[in-house]
Amino acid sequence: MPEAGAIFTAVSSNAHQIFTLLQCISFAQNATVQITPDGIRFSVEEGRVVQGLAFLDKALFTTYTFNSPTNHAEDDDTMGDAETDGSNYPYFVVSLSALLDTLKIFGVGESSASSASRAASVQPSTNSASSAFTAPALLLNRSCTFQYFTHGSPLGITLAETGVKTVCELTTYGPDEGELDIPFQRDGIVMKIIMRSAWLSNAITELGATNPRVLKISASAKEKPYFTLSGAGGPFSESTVEFSIDQEGQSGNESDTHRKILTKDGTARSRATRAKLAPTVTETFLVSPPSSMGSRLRQDFGFGYIQKASRAMAAANKVSIRGDRQGVLSLQFMIEFDTAGSVHTNSGSRTPRDAPGSTASFVDFRFVPLLAEDELGGVAVRDEME
Repeated sequence: MPEAGAIFTAVSSNAHQIFTLLQCISFAQNATVQITPDGIRFSVEEGRVVQGLAFLDKALFTTYTFNSPTNHAEDDDTMGDAETDGSNYPYFVVSLSALLDTLKIFGVGESSASSASRAASVQPSTNSASSAFTAPALLLNRSCTFQYFTHGSPLGITLAETGVKTVCELTTYGPDEGELDIPFQRDGIVMKIIMRSAWLSNAITELGATNPRVLKISASAKEKPYFTLSGAGGPFSESTVEFSIDQEGQSGNESDTHRKILTKDGTARSRATRAKLAPTVTETFLVSPPSSMGSRLRQDFGFGYIQKASRAMAAANKVSIRGDRQGVLSLQFMIEFDTAGSVHTNSGSRTPRDAPGSTASFVDFRFVPLLAEDELGGVAVRDEME
């Protein structure tokens, strides 16, 4: 069938970016896909307790063509937001594991040596030739084309590299009825903490050494400790990571902010006000718990579910930790790519706005809080979400 007859066609000159984003949510075998005029939305969930969302923005593709399906009665052009239902757009289930295996046919998953090291590889490379053949520059002649022709048709993926072309068709399935996103109240946020993703990744790794079942989050804007993560319920004693406060404001941490105060006599003095309000490792620290909790926000989550976001923690530059009034936790990761498709992490104060040629994509994880421990030692989750 010609490309003109397809509902959707998109071409990427760097499949490694797509592979990196999809691998972040690869904790389940299947993914629900929605194609919109602004990009492709992938959603993965497990037990209505944890959900991973990855949005492949049209800016990641060199060409992106979307033709509204003709077999739908409604024509709604206002559904471009990745968070919007958009039921008139193509909506299906595909094997995420098969999609990732397809993207790895030409070694896309191994294209970045630095990405592999961030994924907790502890053995340094000793073969210089291996590094030469995995350089991002070698990906420039690769292309990846996605096609979806009509409702119920397979998702076509064509990979081409220096004259070699591979065509794969992934069977699509109708989504289960009643399948909904874990709701997150954007107008009811009670906690918002933005920090380097590496700090969160290191904390979860340290806590994971004690094999806990529960992750306890504690945050307060008024009293110490301001922000702590604790692992509990495992075979070992409870462990806690407390994000430090620099009372003197002299740590030199990049997230410290100093403000100059003009006194009555005209002299200027400076002080580190941030250190008295928030951990120095955070860029944004806003905590306003419901009145029923007092001045401290406390919430528990299944530790194993939090660990499902470990790939995103390792690949991301920053993370936004948000909680709403229902208790739902959202971890939104910002993953920055340079012009060669490599991932930027721990890049200090550099952001997509001041890094020439770089682009940023976002992966969102949502977690339902634990409600109580049952008599058998397991955990129950809140499932009566609105």
